[in-house]
Amino acid sequence: MIVDVHTHVPRYRDQSEIPGALVSAKLRPDKTIATTYTWDDYLAVMEPVDRAICFNIAADPRPDAREILPHHMAPARVINDETAAFVRAYPEKFIGFLTLHPHAADVLEEIERATQDLGLRGIKFGPNYQNFDPVGPEAFRVYRRAQELRLPILFHQGTSPERFAGLDFAHPRHMDRVATAFPDLTVIMAHMGHPWQIDCFTVIRKHPNLWADVSANFYREWSHYNAMRHATEWGVLDKLLFGSDFPAATPQETMDGMRRVNAILDGTALPRVPEDQIEAIIHRDSLALLGLA
Repeated sequence: MIVDVHTHVPRYRDQSEIPGALVSAKLRPDKTIATTYTWDDYLAVMEPVDRAICFNIAADPRPDAREILPHHMAPARVINDETAAFVRAYPEKFIGFLTLHPHAADVLEEIERATQDLGLRGIKFGPNYQNFDPVGPEAFRVYRRAQELRLPILFHQGTSPERFAGLDFAHPRHMDRVATAFPDLTVIMAHMGHPWQIDCFTVIRKHPNLWADVSANFYREWSHYNAMRHATEWGVLDKLLFGSDFPAATPQETMDGMRRVNAILDGTALPRVPEDQIEAIIHRDSLALLGLA
């Protein structure tokens, strides 16, 4: 089985709904990415995987929040309804995560609505995009309820090219405090915390319920190799989950890129990343590990 734990729900059913093609040259160093796509576009690129977790990120609802946000950010109820509608259409393949903003007045009510009425099974946060402190009291209130309901939380971790997205709120070190306060909460740290991968590894190494996904790393070859060697040396390869971060990359691109991790070593004496462990990551039963099987 191949499970992609990190994909973004298509917000448009067909081309007629797309207000205009949007692309980004910031997400990857090697190519420009289309950030508007349809249900059919998403389904086509997900063919190589057996299951996928999908979500988007709720916008900051506070009156003084910035008005210029990425197109995929909208109020939590809107995003959650869209995610649920998509997953209902393909329930055998896709698992939807809800999104929230911890400072929203109805945040606990939205957890109940999104899980009980919509059937969403985890939570997605991007503290840097949403401008909230991941170790603040508002966030801890949400984590407490997520732990009670056994909802895994996937956090954006690491950098972002968006100028408004503060880096500190997405630093992997904060997850150490979260996991200490909520030891039964399952957390996925996205992107191996890039470019702070080693900080991410030191955190997942010590906490049984913390994991990291490998998305958004392979297209920076030297950084990717170093990260995977750090994971090897710190003994956390078994805590890495396969993820693509589509639309930033497709699952197939990500698998191919992971399998090329040692290609830059030809003619050197540098140590290799164990290739059997790369295959183990790609084929890991992440749903069982996350309590979603």
